[in-house]
Amino acid sequence: MAETMSDLPTIYHIPVCPFSQRIEILLALKGRQDAVRFEMVDITRPRDPALLARTRGTTALPVLETPQGTVLKESLVILRYLDETLGPKGIRQADPLRHAIENMLIAREGPFTTAGYLYVMNRDRERKPSFEARLLELYRDLSAFFDQHSPDGTFLFDEFGLAEAVFAPIFMRFWFLEYYENFRLPETPDYARVARWRQACLDHPAARQVTREEIVKLYYDYALGAGNGALPEGRFVSSFTLWPHWKERPWPPADKYARRATDKELGLI
Repeated sequence: MAETMSDLPTIYHIPVCPFSQRIEILLALKGRQDAVRFEMVDITRPRDPALLARTRGTTALPVLETPQGTVLKESLVILRYLDETLGPKGIRQADPLRHAIENMLIAREGPFTTAGYLYVMNRDRERKPSFEARLLELYRDLSAFFDQHSPDGTFLFDEFGLAEAVFAPIFMRFWFLEYYENFRLPETPDYARVARWRQACLDHPAARQVTREEIVKLYYDYALGAGNGALPEGRFVSSFTLWPHWKERPWPPADKYARRATDKELGLI
């Protein structure tokens, strides 16, 4: 008997959220894009009381609700749950030792993501070098990890797997650093291995849910220090708004330190 929409888990998510994209990548890798129902949440508006009731007041997304009403939080929890329940083959490593190595790499994602987001949200031009130095330090750490565990490969193991699904969306969000901070990974030996891995993650056909243009336009407010739908000073519409569509808006000014673009200049009104 075919499944109906009511038989499927529901994922409440933010458009262009990297943590939601992890789930979309997993579904693409398994060829199971029809296995869940996505419910989009507009973070520029007050949260739906019914959704808040389901999540017991927490606002972090994505959230998965099973057909039986059980709510799962945290993207890595949801990712692993779907990997185990949408068979037959998981994207995680089946071998316990390989899976442990995979998890050691995934454990590095949190500080890495935080460093990149703090970097783009910085508003003090004089502090820019310190944020850049911190992110480069973490890139070197990732490269050293690969030099130890997978020096000659492209991915961590034989193919795009769980660790790649975790990091690929973050590499894509860091397109905002290339645009707003002119950040580039040095072409030196101590970054060579992570650079190869990053490019392979960006190029993989299962990880094409977003574009550079989309990231740059929607994350403009992050570049002004305002995240998660908050409004920068003097603005009335968030860059994360669902309308007008990001394709209809002009590219934001790249120099985030010089001045703040208006809603009109951003094509938001």
